Amino acid sequence: MKQANEIDTLADGFLAMLANERGASEHTVRAYAREVRNFAAYLRETLGDGVRVSKVEHLHIRAYLGLLYERGLTKASAARALAAVRSWFKWLAKEGKVAQNPALLVSTPKLPKHLPRVPSVEEVNRVLDSLEKPAKKEMDAAGAWPERDRVIFELLYGCGIRNSELVGLDMTSMKWRDDAVLVRGKGKKERLVPLGDEAAVALKVYLPLREARLTAAAKGGLVHDGPLLTNLRMRGECRLTTRSVGRIVKAIALSRGLAADVHPHTLRHAFGTHMLEEGADLRAIQEMLGHERLSTTQRYTQLTVGQVQQVYDETHPRAK
Repeated sequence: MKQANEIDTLADGFLAMLANERGASEHTVRAYAREVRNFAAYLRETLGDGVRVSKVEHLHIRAYLGLLYERGLTKASAARALAAVRSWFKWLAKEGKVAQNPALLVSTPKLPKHLPRVPSVEEVNRVLDSLEKPAKKEMDAAGAWPERDRVIFELLYGCGIRNSELVGLDMTSMKWRDDAVLVRGKGKKERLVPLGDEAAVALKVYLPLREARLTAAAKGGLVHDGPLLTNLRMRGECRLTTRSVGRIVKAIALSRGLAADVHPHTLRHAFGTHMLEEGADLRAIQEMLGHERLSTTQRYTQLTVGQVQQVYDETHPRAK
């Protein structure tokens, strides 16, 4: 049996730390595992199987990024790979395996700033209002569940939660007495998000139908403790997937005349942007969105420069 070399052993140790100590999500661990193992394979191929991690220099990392570009990867993909390598070597330095982090000497690829197109308040309201009374063809369509689909839109836009957070909601996540939803975000961090009146109305229409479907499928044990949003055919644990939510959002958005690039995260951006436009405090929006850094939330200010200019023109004494 071939003995594991130092590079692979230390890669395994880093990934185990991510999963166990930091409580990173499965998606994050999977992404980091792919990038770290790919870089480890590159080091073995170029420096030999017996390469020591202490011999890795920033020039090796730059050369690896160059190889990624040659393979046709985008700057965004290269930036993700570099971020993973940086995190790995930061951990190696902390563990005393390397004297310093060589990845810090490698510049992050400059990415073009693409501000997401956010539908207007009127556009979103038009879609949500139309979901209250869906067309007959939608109610009869195979795979359609209008009451559940309205809940999806109301929670994504009304609470500003991520797609993964939405499908992760259980019945126990609903805190009716507090008019709030307990959301588990990135890194398994929990936060309470206000539940709007319209979302509550949509849920009260949907939940009896959910109970009836679960009972008919002989899965009544999930009525009070199971996933909030269930799939149509009540398969497996009955939980709706992020992929299904993406398809539902896109199909409804297109049928209501929204842009073709609308997806679940678009509604989250709309939540933050529209609240900011209505005068909400940036830190309050940060709390509701579950952003660790305020700088992340401040991205939404780039979408409302016109409004800021208008406020300045109308209120500042030297602007008149």
